[in-house]
Amino acid sequence: MERLLVLVRHGQSDWNLKNLFTGWKDPGLTEQGISEAERAGQQLKELKLEFDIAFTSDLSRAQKTLDLILDGLGQTGLETVKDQALNERDYGDLTGMNKDQARQEFGEEQVHIWRRSFDVPPPGGESLKMTAERVLPYYRAQILPKVLQGQRTIVSAHGNSLRALIMDLEDLTPDQILKRELGTGTPIIYRFDEEGNVQSVQDLAA
Repeated sequence: MERLLVLVRHGQSDWNLKNLFTGWKDPGLTEQGISEAERAGQQLKELKLEFDIAFTSDLSRAQKTLDLILDGLGQTGLETVKDQALNERDYGDLTGMNKDQARQEFGEEQVHIWRRSFDVPPPGGESLKMTAERVLPYYRAQILPKVLQGQRTIVSAHGNSLRALIMDLEDLTPDQILKRELGTGTPIIYRFDEEGNVQSVQDLAA
């Protein structure tokens, strides 16, 4: 029995392009983002992968990415679960602010701490640690059981919600996961043993 989980960060969004802190805001995909999602679908199709269930966040950029991938696989209409637990990290007061503007206003060092420390949240927002505290219980309760039942599972989500998951899946330290860059629209394929341990990782960006 195959125990398969594929993680995909959404394609480039309009606010990614404009260098804005996005968080729980809901901008759409750019043309590049659409192309990235379509390419992800093609990559998975070339590997002859099909899915039994999909999970995504409550934000349209992740949902649209998933739709484009499933369309490329000929799997439109696949059972899909949407949940805020998989949403991007909430950037609080920084949401909607240009990252260069934030550096000018708060100082480069402070913005770097907010973006790249594990447990220091921006004002009114979430740290990666806080993001993990909502993502991981949801993963263990809702997603992992499906994988272990042999349901081939795809998750379309966000840079930081996926970092929280990858940190757990690959047993990384906070320092290691904060240095991990996740390409937009790039699938990462995990295969598990019967006890839920990761047996292999295939990053299609490599």
